[in-house]
Amino acid sequence: MDKKKIAEIIENFAPLSLAEEWDCSGWLVKVSGTSDVQKVMICLTVTDDVVQQARENGCDMIVSHHPLFFVPFEYKDINIYCAHTNLDRTSGGTTDELIKILGLSDYVMSGIEQHPFVRYVECPLTVRDFTERLSRMSQNLRVVNNKNIFDIKKIAFCAGSGSEFIGDAVKNGADAFVTGDIKFHTAVESPIVLFDMGHFESEIPVLNVFLKLLRYEVQIVFAKEKSPFKSF
Repeated sequence: MDKKKIAEIIENFAPLSLAEEWDCSGWLVKVSGTSDVQKVMICLTVTDDVVQQARENGCDMIVSHHPLFFVPFEYKDINIYCAHTNLDRTSGGTTDELIKILGLSDYVMSGIEQHPFVRYVECPLTVRDFTERLSRMSQNLRVVNNKNIFDIKKIAFCAGSGSEFIGDAVKNGADAFVTGDIKFHTAVESPIVLFDMGHFESEIPVLNVFLKLLRYEVQIVFAKEKSPFKSF
């Protein structure tokens, strides 16, 4: 398949117009003189190891979620494309896929004030039960519950690093917020329950989106990735 067609399929689902101004979504490396792609490696983050995996697996192209703001010269021999904040914002994208994996898609709310990166789910749960559900996806789960809340009803979600949106979650009546990369002082000051799944754990489900978009067009290979943080 022509690599431009692969990019077109992704952009039809997650238009580049949705990307933040500072973002680098789109082509990171576009190798000249080659257009046909038979095998694509999909990954969360392009690293030296992922590029080496792509080469060893005979991949013609890498499709990632995270962008590279600086592309090493050593990567210039393989096509690399990313869908970042445009994939976060589009319907069915990063956070929506996380909610789907958690089995909560039927409870997504509509008709309330919307935020481009935050989704809301209304589903009565105890903090303990929801913690157990999340812990099955993330061994690095951290929970903040300053008010000793027992029951939650409205849950805000932002996969990746979304702690800056906690205020929006509170404003929209959320009892809890699921995201990653929560800092100490943010946790101390939170009036609602916070679930920090970890950046990697909350976003890795988005590879399923790439798979659904491209699986009938090219051969897909999943990169072997893991969180840099370890639990003991």
